[in-house]
Amino acid sequence: MSQSSLNYNALSNQIAERISEQIILGELKPGEKIVENVYAAEYGTSRAPVREAIYLLTIEGLVERIPRKGAIVKEHTEHEINDLLEVRIMLEALAMKRIKEKGVEQSTLNEMEALYEKMISEKDTTNYTELNHSFHWSLIEMSKSETIKKMYSRLELPLLRVQNISFGGEGNIKKSVREHKILVDLLNKNKVDEAAELLQQHNYDVITSIQTQLFDNQIQYKEKEKEG
Repeated sequence: MSQSSLNYNALSNQIAERISEQIILGELKPGEKIVENVYAAEYGTSRAPVREAIYLLTIEGLVERIPRKGAIVKEHTEHEINDLLEVRIMLEALAMKRIKEKGVEQSTLNEMEALYEKMISEKDTTNYTELNHSFHWSLIEMSKSETIKKMYSRLELPLLRVQNISFGGEGNIKKSVREHKILVDLLNKNKVDEAAELLQQHNYDVITSIQTQLFDNQIQYKEKEKEG
């Protein structure tokens, strides 16, 4: 691959990261159009790397192309969000099964404990979301399954977006911190079955939290419509 191709790919990835960050933070809202010229001007480039970045985010499930409208931030339905979270639950349950078969890896558990220590004092929702994802990814890594890792990695950006919403709910970060501590303690005692049960309930609670917030958002939207 030529140096110019490497530079092109690096720039496309950089722009993709920038757009994904804006989506996860809520700076770009669902249904909002992604204006190619804005990013081309920001990065001092043509629209080609921006289009490649948008293509990458389309594959990741954050962006979709609409005929005659262009690229917009994907607006996930409630059913799509539920499916995403349930796929996550299944993959993490399978990871726990593999951990029970292969044993708890102390070095990875040490990394989880270090992440937990950071999570205790983290107040920023977005930063906490990223720490939380790293914590759960450690469980995936501990499974030693390349298949599970590949499938879980495909969920990363949509999961970050959804979890960022969830952790914005009152008390959700405190609850998450408390349950992560229990999970680490159970794994330290090699109580994998109990850890798996806690993890499953922990993940199902995220679905409940998201459903509640989506319902609240719908009510607020209808009230605004009436006021308008």
